[in-house]
Amino acid sequence: MRKKYVLLLALVGLVVFLSGCTEIDQPITSDSEGIWNQIFVYPLSWVITKIAEIFNNSYGLSIIIVTIFVRLIIMPLNIKQIKSSRAMQEVQPLLKEVQQKYSSKDANTQQKLQQETMKIMQEHNVNPLAGCLPIFVQMPVFIAMYHSIVRTEEIANYSFLWFELGSPDYVLPILTAGFTFLQQKLMMSTNTSMNSNPQMAMQMKMMLYMMPIMIGVMAFFFPAALALYWVTGNIFMVVQTLLINKPMMSNKDNGGVKK
Repeated sequence: MRKKYVLLLALVGLVVFLSGCTEIDQPITSDSEGIWNQIFVYPLSWVITKIAEIFNNSYGLSIIIVTIFVRLIIMPLNIKQIKSSRAMQEVQPLLKEVQQKYSSKDANTQQKLQQETMKIMQEHNVNPLAGCLPIFVQMPVFIAMYHSIVRTEEIANYSFLWFELGSPDYVLPILTAGFTFLQQKLMMSTNTSMNSNPQMAMQMKMMLYMMPIMIGVMAFFFPAALALYWVTGNIFMVVQTLLINKPMMSNKDNGGVKK
């Protein structure tokens, strides 16, 4: 489990590095060089600008529209990730039985444990890596959205609702933290594997409180345009989680994994 987290953090760091985070202080224009800028960041910045012009330079409304549009595009990946996580939860009782049966640490027993584990995965069509892949596919999109908002200079010159898009706000960070907490709470409420794994439950509870606090604190120091993007994305994820989990929970009540 620890190796899995180390690998996850390493891959996240690699994606962030390759996504051009060193250019965050450079305005994005049509003349910006590099594949990252020309294929990902500038097109999103251009779309935000054009939509804002349609709505009388309402860059705040444009950020909301583009954020929702991007979330809709990657929704199939989110659904795949949630279904994969749910499938892993459903086979946990079977995997636990196999681990208890082959608890010895000798090479032959461990080989049998791996074989039985793979057999269970194949029988129930579960891929342990399927839940991680969508995360890495989505990450460049989210980072590009972040860049396009921060590096589009026109955004900082306009206001939306009660706040200036180019300056920090004091209400949006609270909303960001609140909806982040709600989203994670909804995800935890459907994670049945936590009930049988106290260590995992403790880690998830720590993340439940630490992640909203971290994002909320960061939002206090970033421009309100970025906080608006976070709030919109979090609200979308809350609604999406509710819509996806409801039919999945109904299917679970009608029958789970059979031994």
